[in-house]
Amino acid sequence: MVCDSMFHITNVEATWPGFVHDSRIFRESHLCTLFERGAYDWILFGDRGYACRQYFMTPFPDPNPGPQTRYNARTRPRIEMTFDQLKGRFQCLKGLRVAPDRACDIIVACAIFHNIATIRKERTPVVEVQPDDDLQAVHLDQPSGRAALDRIVEHHFMNSFFTHKPSLNE
Repeated sequence: MVCDSMFHITNVEATWPGFVHDSRIFRESHLCTLFERGAYDWILFGDRGYACRQYFMTPFPDPNPGPQTRYNARTRPRIEMTFDQLKGRFQCLKGLRVAPDRACDIIVACAIFHNIATIRKERTPVVEVQPDDDLQAVHLDQPSGRAALDRIVEHHFMNSFFTHKPSLNE
């Protein structure tokens, strides 16, 4: 899944049954193909299970205090909070026990209903904060991706303004 800063789910790739690594799903997705072709000038943020590319930023494995730490703290939580909201709204997602193709349909339907509820500003379910995944990097970062990440941190996370954590209503 991909979400925006307002917790709207903007892309769902729910066609892979079983356990497949997220990075493989993304790498073989239509969305990845579009980014590789330069169709978007957006930036995606993901965990360390992905390779850092010019359009896909990942956390610093051992961030220095200051900008790198602020970057790590501020970029990944949106998708995690979106997952928490989605599972809070739709308890069935916590343990689907249906055929894989049926599960894919249910996930997509829940994502659509989540977006409708978010757009209508429906009350967000109270969810427990989950600890960050302790993922090890499984792909080598591309040098151009790491250079892009350094530029983003230098231009957007040097200021202590980014230490403010917005509430869910901001």
